[in-house]
Amino acid sequence: MVESDHVSECEMRFVVQHCSGQSSEMEHSGGLYSSVYEPNGHAAWADDQQHQDKETADNLRRKIKYFFMNPCEKYKARGRKPWKLMLQIIKIAIITIQLVSFGLSNQMVVTFKEENLMTFKHLFLKDYVDGRGDSYAVYRQDEVYEHISYIVHKYSRLRNITVGNHAYEKKGDTYSPLSLCQEFYRNGSISPANETFDIDAQIETECLEIVPVFPMGSTTEDDLLNFVVHFKRLLNVKIKFTLKAINLQTVRNRELPNCYDFDVTITFNNQAHSGRIKVDLDNDVDINECRDWKVTGASPKNIYYSLLFDCLIIVTCITSLALCTRSVLNGIRLQFEYTDFCLVRQGKKVPWSDRLEFLNGWYILIIASDTLTIIGSILKIEIQTKILTSYDVCSIFLGTGTMLVWIGVIRYMGYFKKYNILILTLRAAFPNVVRFIGCAGIIYLGYCFCGWIVLGPYHEKFRTLNTVSECLFSLINGDDMYPTFKYMKQKSYLVWLFSRVYLYTFVSLFIYMILSLFITLITDTYDTIKQQQQEGSPVSELHCFMSECKDLPTSGRYRVEGESGSFTCCFPRCKDSRERLSSESIDSEP
Repeated sequence: MVESDHVSECEMRFVVQHCSGQSSEMEHSGGLYSSVYEPNGHAAWADDQQHQDKETADNLRRKIKYFFMNPCEKYKARGRKPWKLMLQIIKIAIITIQLVSFGLSNQMVVTFKEENLMTFKHLFLKDYVDGRGDSYAVYRQDEVYEHISYIVHKYSRLRNITVGNHAYEKKGDTYSPLSLCQEFYRNGSISPANETFDIDAQIETECLEIVPVFPMGSTTEDDLLNFVVHFKRLLNVKIKFTLKAINLQTVRNRELPNCYDFDVTITFNNQAHSGRIKVDLDNDVDINECRDWKVTGASPKNIYYSLLFDCLIIVTCITSLALCTRSVLNGIRLQFEYTDFCLVRQGKKVPWSDRLEFLNGWYILIIASDTLTIIGSILKIEIQTKILTSYDVCSIFLGTGTMLVWIGVIRYMGYFKKYNILILTLRAAFPNVVRFIGCAGIIYLGYCFCGWIVLGPYHEKFRTLNTVSECLFSLINGDDMYPTFKYMKQKSYLVWLFSRVYLYTFVSLFIYMILSLFITLITDTYDTIKQQQQEGSPVSELHCFMSECKDLPTSGRYRVEGESGSFTCCFPRCKDSRERLSSESIDSEP
């Protein structure tokens, strides 16, 4: 092995001190080693020790330099095929295909849910018009009774009025009843004229069940007449019933239709006791596998192919997870080796910035992506086998996992010099950006609380903390600025004047100062990284130590004895066992 002629000053100082200390100890021990300490013998021993230290340092430099090589350079250096790179490319393709397939299936489910919700509003809410939203309400007692009677009447005649395949839920031989319940305070005496009230805060519930009967008789009408709403003490009236339907649109995509259970809830909300009772309709959906089905004219898609594809993705992600975890552990092990070398040989501690260089953040990202994708794929298999019906949880895991996979592609873009400067800028500026956002966030929260408590009663966009934060964030981006100023109610001149000072100072502070400083922070980091690349100067002690190794990947200095480019050599245990077997066979020879 050919070594570099360069020896650092710290290593020479360590060798001289080590040699002088050993010689003084041996001189006191007597004349046993007197021949070694002749002038020529002492120089030979010092040269040999210096040679070993230099060889140890060079080997460590090569290991560290090899660790930071890209897959192509590692292939040139040791002939190892870039298995992780090829696996990541395959994984990106199959995960994207899985996500697109799941998204198209989920899109049909979401469309069916939303259209049924709109259908129920038009069927059961009297005089409903699209887009009314929170404005749908009743204001008179007779209107409340009319709407309740309208809902029950339409529910009883559902078979004759709906254009869809909706039906009542059936348990055994009987239909599930419609539940009409009201919640109210137990006792109460309210007299606004005398400004007195006496109320018991305990809540009572009174319910009435109505079973659909064919043909509809006078029983239902009599039940409704006996239902009396306690308006003075009323909190809410809830009407609940369950309807069933089948999503037939999946037949076009050669997928078996699913059976749906819609738990519909219509709420008359009077908790504010303001004279305005809000009416809202919502539903919870359960998706089940139909018990008996028959499809003619089209062959259904074999679900086992989809399950097999999901299992392939799980195996691929587990393999990627194992390889990336192994690389992270190797980096941590090499970091400890470098730290011990600097502490023993050079007598100094390695800064944390250099230690974190060995912890590859891209591998951490891939590990997180693989974990999320594995969980999402398992949930997808359970959805396809009808064990689970929660599309939302599965969508979060699969969507986040796919997002992280595609973000990981940036790592391979960093192998090109022009793209690498962008990645280095993002990584170098990240700590300063986090600190800057932390300071700006404190000011932002202060404005949020102030706007909520002062402007909330006079402006719709400041009613809740959530809407205040959304409004202020839009102002930072220059969106919706004029309506925010315009729609401020002028009932209080003092509050109106305060709103002008509040909004003008916020816009001036965040757009003209904080946002400009944020951009300057990124720009300065970019200029620093660009200047360092142009000058070619090392940016840390680790890079200085590593730059002393001038061996190219094609020099052959990085190859390990007995290593080849086979797949088994990627695993140290296989290589160690092979070397052990070869040494045993050599020892057994006569």
